[in-house]
Amino acid sequence: MTSSSGGPSPTQTQGKSACMHDPANLDEKLRIEDLRSFNILDTPAEQAYDDVVSLASYICDTPIALISLVDEDRQWFKARQGLSAMETPRGQAFCAHAIVEPDKVLEVPDALLDARFLDNPLVTGDPGIRFYAGAPLLTPSGAALGTVCVIDRVPRKLTERQSLALQALSRQVVQLLALRRANAELELVAKAQTLRQQQLENHQRRIEELNQDLQEQTLTDPLTALKNRRAFDTLLANEFARSQRSKSPLCLLMVDADHFKAYNDAFGHVAGDQALMFIALAIKSQARAYDHVARYGGEEFCVILPDTKLNEALLVAERIREAIKGIIGLRRPMTGSIGVAYSEGVNSPKRLVELADNAMYLAKQGGRDRVELFLPPI
Repeated sequence: MTSSSGGPSPTQTQGKSACMHDPANLDEKLRIEDLRSFNILDTPAEQAYDDVVSLASYICDTPIALISLVDEDRQWFKARQGLSAMETPRGQAFCAHAIVEPDKVLEVPDALLDARFLDNPLVTGDPGIRFYAGAPLLTPSGAALGTVCVIDRVPRKLTERQSLALQALSRQVVQLLALRRANAELELVAKAQTLRQQQLENHQRRIEELNQDLQEQTLTDPLTALKNRRAFDTLLANEFARSQRSKSPLCLLMVDADHFKAYNDAFGHVAGDQALMFIALAIKSQARAYDHVARYGGEEFCVILPDTKLNEALLVAERIREAIKGIIGLRRPMTGSIGVAYSEGVNSPKRLVELADNAMYLAKQGGRDRVELFLPPI
């Protein structure tokens, strides 16, 4: 609901103040952070996204199809067909309702018969929406960024096959967004790597000394841009202490790049460094905004999962394993062996690392490219 001037009504303002400490408000904040991390808002049109809306319009036989991203106060269209507007207020957005239930397609057969939308300006005025169906864009972290949606000016319903196709297109858009973000991050890392190489050629000895000093002082791994071992030790100690105080679950993943030495020996250290950057990006792409990803050393990585139950951690580990296996652009495919440890009954961060390390070795001994959990004897 909006006031006559287009701004939030007094009821909205009071509601916003009242829910500042509401868990739902925290979820929305994390959702917005996830959306902003893709750097997609207000970007120019791209053919890959335009192709998705063309397919959605064709499959669902509708004059209007959109890729809609729901920001704090608006919905913005990354791609659109049959509609000239680039954005609309969030208060009028059908998609703002769709992202509330991200596990299913929101379908409105006739907006004039739906109390939520019958007086909506987009229904009573241009473009005259009568039918709407939107499949949420759901990220691996569980954030619904917006929708792939189709619109018609007459009442109707989707067939089951059309609804499934719309969901498939929404998953494709999420993959496009993840690939776009990974490419942007990789470009930044590549530029930093090029600069570092130029500096090494001009001042090899001095730069190596400076890099060694910087590595000891900084908390960031210079190759992968992840947290380094020093930062990891501090973060794990803090999260472990918080878990003990609040009785909240804490999990730790230990990820090892399988046969990395053989890859390095076969293709050289430059290719090995590039492989580590790709693996770091793959792991980071499956982590939530409040998880901590670190390079533990060499080809080993750690992921700290606060407020995460064991079954949830196993799902995250499987997603990371699949992401590593699906990396494109390496000299040969890579896989990862992943160990999972759970904080229940564990008395120190060091012990949690030992359990994760033992689980990782179980994965390697079991044939690699797998996830294992190590349960210590009672």
